Amino acid sequence: MDDLTGFQRDLLYVIAGADQPSGQDVKDEIEQYYSAEINHGRLYPNLDTVVNKELVEKGQLDRRTNYYDITEEGEEMIENRREWESQYID
Repeated sequence: MDDLTGFQRDLLYVIAGADQPSGQDVKDEIEQYYSAEINHGRLYPNLDTVVNKELVEKGQLDRRTNYYDITEEGEEMIENRREWESQYID
């Protein structure tokens, strides 16, 4: 996970915690955490990055809407990150 930005890592967590969210669902959820509007120019290139790294799968719900789903490798990366964090946090 050391090659991801914090934003990309946050996207993984959001996707892992949802059932095949659309890009808009991810955007809505991440905006609540960041307390700021996230524009498409920031969101979708970062989603593409985690897809290209095979941490997230991208599928199509309909002609205009994609969904995102965490992969086994993405889940493993989150678990490894949480184990690493736990050594520093009670």
